[in-house]
Amino acid sequence: MSKYYLTTPIYYVNATPHIGHAYTTIVADTIKRFRRMMGDEAYLTTGTDEHGQKVEKSAAAAGLTPREFTDRVSEAFRAEWNDLGLEYDFYRRTTDPRHAKAVRAIFSRCLANGAIYKDSYTGKYHIGDEAFVTDEEAEQADPAMITTVTEENYFFKLSAYRDKLIELYESQPDFVQPDSRRNEVLSFVRGGLKDLSISRSTLQWGIPLPNDPAHVFYVWFDALSTYMSAVGYGEEGEARKRWEKLWPVDVHLVGKEIVRFHAVYWPAFLMAAELPLPKQVWAHGLLIFQGGKMSKSKGNIVRARPIDKVVGIEGLRYYLLREIVFGQDGNFSFEALVGRYNSDLANGVGNLAGRTAAMIAKFHGGLVPAAGAGGDGGLQALAAETIEKAAARYAKFEFSRALEAIWSLFAAVDKYIVANKPWALAKAKDESSQAQLAATLYNSAAALRIGAALAHPVLPQASQKIWAMLGETVPLRDFRLADLAWGGLKPDVKLAGQDAIFPRLDVEKSVKRMEELEQEALKEQAAIFGKPAADEPAAITIDAPEVAFDDFVKIDMRVGLVKAAEKVAKSKKLLALTVDIGEAEPRSIVAGIAGAYAPEELVGRKVAIVANLKPRKMMGRMSQGMVVAASIDHGHPYLVSFLEDAPVGARLS
Repeated sequence: MSKYYLTTPIYYVNATPHIGHAYTTIVADTIKRFRRMMGDEAYLTTGTDEHGQKVEKSAAAAGLTPREFTDRVSEAFRAEWNDLGLEYDFYRRTTDPRHAKAVRAIFSRCLANGAIYKDSYTGKYHIGDEAFVTDEEAEQADPAMITTVTEENYFFKLSAYRDKLIELYESQPDFVQPDSRRNEVLSFVRGGLKDLSISRSTLQWGIPLPNDPAHVFYVWFDALSTYMSAVGYGEEGEARKRWEKLWPVDVHLVGKEIVRFHAVYWPAFLMAAELPLPKQVWAHGLLIFQGGKMSKSKGNIVRARPIDKVVGIEGLRYYLLREIVFGQDGNFSFEALVGRYNSDLANGVGNLAGRTAAMIAKFHGGLVPAAGAGGDGGLQALAAETIEKAAARYAKFEFSRALEAIWSLFAAVDKYIVANKPWALAKAKDESSQAQLAATLYNSAAALRIGAALAHPVLPQASQKIWAMLGETVPLRDFRLADLAWGGLKPDVKLAGQDAIFPRLDVEKSVKRMEELEQEALKEQAAIFGKPAADEPAAITIDAPEVAFDDFVKIDMRVGLVKAAEKVAKSKKLLALTVDIGEAEPRSIVAGIAGAYAPEELVGRKVAIVANLKPRKMMGRMSQGMVVAASIDHGHPYLVSFLEDAPVGARLS
């Protein structure tokens, strides 16, 4: 038996768990269950990242201390995974004193090896966010909120590891997966690396450096070390032995937006500390809901618990792993979820399990018959092929293709039953018909048994019900795929009766109920964060200075028609718009709304434009005005629009 150690990201406590967190953790749980069925001693780590300036700020906004705030949110994550039946072995919080030991131990090794130095850092600082920002982010922000600050930091010599990292990626092509993410990381490193600030002297909520307690560790040096602290690094005795047994990790599962930190920073830290590197970093895509990436600012977050209460966790697991190709972005909708549940689970495997049990009960007294001499319609060969195919695809994290193969086996069983008409064979009394009846019943149950075992990593509860119904006494969680073969179904076993495994759902009613429960979940989150719920908006305070009317009328706002729109290269937030406001030539305007609006959504739309704003250059493009939008605390922008067909060039007053 060999070990297999995998991790989810260490989730940041700026939000309670949502479907994106659940997706990664469900995948990790599925991999762990599969590896266990392959005979490995599999372990899974998850946890919460709880330090940093944003946590201090969020706690203050909620009227809580940072510790009170992080206790609440971390417990919400732990409770979520427990309620959803996700099996993890280690749950580590970055506020755990044992974690601090690991962070300091890794830092001390890097420091002793000359990879860390102290220097002054000068950069652009966002006053509102209380954080350093990049030049690109500074260009997109309100100029009044940006200042230049010099701060003493400890730096990691990331630039010194460029060649070693490139050698790692080239010598181990599977280190970063999928290939699209590997190419992205390789391109980033080849472009050159800058040394990385790993401490803050102006921050209090963090782990103090062992050699300089006036500084605390900054975000990534702290958070990434959790993968080692969770299994005992930095400790002695049995904990140390556990780390030595489990490290290096076999795979880090991460979202693609944080792949750089795991595939560049983390291996560089470990190289500097002369510690074993991870074997693989696997980055999955984003979930797209109602036309855009899920985000707090857009208000389109979906949570797993409301879905669990309506469709069940198994329905959600199946949908996410069957519908979305792992590694790519995937669409998510309540309607598609219920549709896939009904077609593949209720009408598919659920109906087949009920149908098979009913036939054996009606035509053979509830006892599994011996195989007999009748034909199997090719099921035995297909089952053997499916075992091999599904295992190979699970091993490559090709969950959708593995499930496709398993459901093809279920579909073949359905066709086999229809072709052999056991209800007609039961009426015939000749020996040949009775032999074919016995064969039909046995072969259908035998193929169902194999399909259920193969589906276990994705559907642990439903597959176990089918397994037990067929008379199996060894739990599937303890069963090994190496022992799965045709002929494993024992004859003369009494089938256990049970209710429908996947009752069919009404699409409209189910979607409506999930939407209602989602609103209730928003109120639960509000209680955790100490904030009013979405339908109870907090009162706002107008704290801007009053202006005279004569000053206000100096602002010339016009109705504009967007003629063209495109993303600005190398910017995640900026769109370049061509806007007609009735002048001889359209204007070029750069707007920081790419996170909320796709370019194609804007073409043909009428917007409000500040026409007499002094032009300025943003990311190399001249912006001749400003698009007017509303937001709260610099969050999701909402473009000002018009209920009536206001003429282009009309002045707002």
